[in-house]
Amino acid sequence: MTAERMQAHGYAPRKALYAKFLKTFTEGARLSGEPLQRMEIPYAGAHLAGVFTPAEGVQGAAPCLVIINGLDSTKEMVYRAGLFPQLLAKRGISSLFLDQPGTGEALRLHGMTAVANTEAWASKVMDYLQTRPEIDPARIGLLGVSLGGYYCPRAVAFEPRFALGVVWGANHDWGEMQKRRLAREGERPVPHYWEHVRWVWGASDMDEFMAIAQQVHLNGVMARIKVPFLVTHGEADRQIPLEYAHQSFDQLTASPDRALKIFTPREGGIHHSSLDNTANAGAWIADWVAQRLGGRVA
Repeated sequence: MTAERMQAHGYAPRKALYAKFLKTFTEGARLSGEPLQRMEIPYAGAHLAGVFTPAEGVQGAAPCLVIINGLDSTKEMVYRAGLFPQLLAKRGISSLFLDQPGTGEALRLHGMTAVANTEAWASKVMDYLQTRPEIDPARIGLLGVSLGGYYCPRAVAFEPRFALGVVWGANHDWGEMQKRRLAREGERPVPHYWEHVRWVWGASDMDEFMAIAQQVHLNGVMARIKVPFLVTHGEADRQIPLEYAHQSFDQLTASPDRALKIFTPREGGIHHSSLDNTANAGAWIADWVAQRLGGRVA
């Protein structure tokens, strides 16, 4: 997974490696006996692919948390980053790890680039999940990792059927962050960063990309959220500044149940999206979600 994402998107062997990546993940899950299943949600003449894990010990429809990627991750990478699907399942929460536009299969196999108005695809995901008998349609939450810290709040703000939202790494003003990266501030998640972001957003050159990026912020968006919402961030995140977590939280003025969790060195999970200790941060987030979606608190 790591080798695939580190290669430039125009590098021919990357496609073959991605195909192997998908095949190996599927085979590994089958051999391990993991109770996951593939979901394909109709969208834009093709589909959005997801990995679904059912809740444990629940009769009938269960609550579900949809987990979306960041800028350069995939559903398989996020699924394997710790034990988050298992942590949720043990708390009576189903999970769906999704390749939304701009990530994973949606980008690599179907050419679906990222969009600033994330509710365009999030509403289609919600339409589909409302039809699944194993999912309680009134208890569906959304969690975003890394750049998902922008995608998720935007979707929850404009798609009121989501019962709650969580960001695992706040990303309040990604457009501003691109200007800071041009000034060599902050770490880059991949070495070919500028080529990668133009691919993700479907921009032909830097001027077009920067024009798109300026739309990717949450000012005026967070105040529209009227459901429980959790903002988390690592204290030592070197990719996205901690100040963005405070900005997102402070603007949650209409949420009836808002929370800000900064992971500290004492706890672990202090780096970007808590990748240094996903188990600790994941358990904390899973408890918060379970308390609000009617699951079991560990």
